[in-house]
Amino acid sequence: MLTLIKANPNKLPAGEVWLVGAGPGDPELISVKGLRLIRQADVLVYDRLVACELLTEARADAQMIDVGKRPGHHPVPQHQIEAVLILHARAGKSVVRLKGGDPFVFGRGGEEMLSLKAAGIPVHVVPGITAASACAATAGFPLTQRNIATSVCLTTAHYADEKDHTHWQSLAADRSRTLVFYMGLASLAKIRSGLMQHGLPASTPAALIENGSRDEQRTCYCTVSDIDWVARNHKLQSPCLLVIGDVVALAAQNNNTAQTANALSA
Repeated sequence: MLTLIKANPNKLPAGEVWLVGAGPGDPELISVKGLRLIRQADVLVYDRLVACELLTEARADAQMIDVGKRPGHHPVPQHQIEAVLILHARAGKSVVRLKGGDPFVFGRGGEEMLSLKAAGIPVHVVPGITAASACAATAGFPLTQRNIATSVCLTTAHYADEKDHTHWQSLAADRSRTLVFYMGLASLAKIRSGLMQHGLPASTPAALIENGSRDEQRTCYCTVSDIDWVARNHKLQSPCLLVIGDVVALAAQNNNTAQTANALSA
């Protein structure tokens, strides 16, 4: 049992939904408010990447609904997830929608919020630590650094219609910006090609971070020119975040130097 706070005996208001960010994987990175809501909810609707330790914090009589998606496998379509939330809220239940990372950063929380509001369901949002900040921190480099990186771009190379809507020229143009690609493992060759064809130097540092913040985290440091080769060579699996930018080179200046060597020589 997590002992960060004691369970609140007060019940949550009936007929309302809370979109809660569970954080990037480490169960201890959830917010105090998020943990309290998990412990109080009548219904817990959760994703695949939510730490199992958090699920054990639910009430013994809480209804648990797994709506997790996997790459290329969505057993519960998004519209059905939204219907489930509305159904249970209208039945007078307090519903927590537990999502990996932050609900509003590539978590489709915005779609769920709009659907609930359109149905007249009160909805609340509890932010979570998103993968970008957690993965960079645990890998040993910042996303921003004075005189190196003055901005961050969170993006994806994966689109629902399978078309490429990425503005590669814009992404490649600013060397003082850190690029973070979500859900990009299957698109690494496209990312490499798109950035390099539009002027990003092949030697730009990159990091591939699998299972960020978890005990089984693996980090591979490389350059943008070989991101897809490194992923294949090390058999990296989803969830895997890609970070590109000069800040990644700062990892060699801290205690992760040994981890870097081990990851690239494995």
